[in-house]
Amino acid sequence: MSDRALLRGERVTLRPFRAEEHDQLVRLYRESSEFVGKVDEQALRRRIASSGRLVGGRLDLAIEADGTLVGNVDARHPPGALPPGVFELGIELFAEARGRGHGSEAIELLTAHLFDELGAGRVQASTSVENAAMRRVFAKLGFREEGVMRAFMPRGGGRRDDFVLYARVADDR
Repeated sequence: MSDRALLRGERVTLRPFRAEEHDQLVRLYRESSEFVGKVDEQALRRRIASSGRLVGGRLDLAIEADGTLVGNVDARHPPGALPPGVFELGIELFAEARGRGHGSEAIELLTAHLFDELGAGRVQASTSVENAAMRRVFAKLGFREEGVMRAFMPRGGGRRDDFVLYARVADDR
């Protein structure tokens, strides 16, 4: 696994997923406030198998704290969807792991990895306008609020939520 990312912080380690963590990851996605629809089990197994490496424009990493899986963080650079050097972050934590600094450190570690190891020029992320905790994390980590994306995230029942876009660029460092 030496070709796979392994990032260590004070509270968390970002590492490839283990095959036996599939069911936990399914539960994480189903608990997510952003989850809409059914989990594609085959696609999820492929993501787990390739986790830790940038494959198909995606880098998936498990968030581990005190030897326990507490969430998932990913960086996406879909071919043809974003300009060169631009990555988008996603993060989900199990409910019991929130509010302990795990998410902040995971975002900080992955952002540094994208700039330092993968040559990112821009790292962006978004969250619901109502997610005050995540918005504070982005601000604390030096991400700048760039605007509101109206009716961005589908929520089911024909409803769509507004999301706020944040970004850091290499020059911000």
